[in-house]
Amino acid sequence: MPSRIELHPIQSTTLTGDEFLRGGQAGKPVTLAGELRLPVGTTAKYPVVVLVHGSGGVSGSMDMWLHQLNQSGIATFVIDTFSGRGIVSTVQDQTQLHSLAMMVDAYRALDMLAKHPRIDAKKISVMGFSKGAVASVFSASTRFKAMYGSRAQFAAHIGLYTPCNTRYLGDTQLTGAPMRFFHGTTDDYVNVAPCRSYVQTLKQQGVDVSLTEFPDTEHGYDSPLAPKRLAVPSAQSTRNCYFTEKSPAELVNEKTGAAFSYTDACVAVGAHVGHNPESTAQTVKAVIEFLKSL
Repeated sequence: MPSRIELHPIQSTTLTGDEFLRGGQAGKPVTLAGELRLPVGTTAKYPVVVLVHGSGGVSGSMDMWLHQLNQSGIATFVIDTFSGRGIVSTVQDQTQLHSLAMMVDAYRALDMLAKHPRIDAKKISVMGFSKGAVASVFSASTRFKAMYGSRAQFAAHIGLYTPCNTRYLGDTQLTGAPMRFFHGTTDDYVNVAPCRSYVQTLKQQGVDVSLTEFPDTEHGYDSPLAPKRLAVPSAQSTRNCYFTEKSPAELVNEKTGAAFSYTDACVAVGAHVGHNPESTAQTVKAVIEFLKSL
């Protein structure tokens, strides 16, 4: 149980993917909601994790993370990137909100928390899930931080079942904060293979990064409300796609050279999700140990 719960408005902007990648775009102002939970204890200032949800919005798996992190003495800040924009889910239509736009929300949460009297500004980490992991992982980019961040910096970046299949200009030029990836090998919603190559590249550059893979583990494996395997027939999936940013805001299909689009032939419809208790327990243990080591 948390000792205190606070609800905070977050002033952000809504950008398209192109606007985000060009930088300097005003975007449409939006007010989002965030929930801060402080752990039980007498600590003057707590470490905190900004949690960025996936395509289904804030879910039951998020609640599990809040309990586990709070019980470990770590504060949590859940940012709802959907409700303030009138979005319920992007599972069937990812064009409603670009994944990169959620990174601006994460940076604004960082700014708010860095000024909070009960938060240790040097220990603000970010963890994202699927669509939200794009924000949590690529916010380590010095390019994106320069465009949308501030002097405040995330202490660590964590991604669960991260879409690593779009590579951005400068995405190996990072802030230096450690990074951790967790992914199921049987995930047919978000392919683990692109994360393997991205992490390998980062390791060669001396980045403190690791990818933990779990066999027989589906997408959204940390959701205790899900069965072992559940079909999501209408889910848009880019598991077969590889996109690259050739020049600022110019995303192309690596295989065909065609411009990025959700109508691309590589985009599949239909995927699976499912809970794996053992993989979840190992992930929770690893994440808490990692955060406590910072």
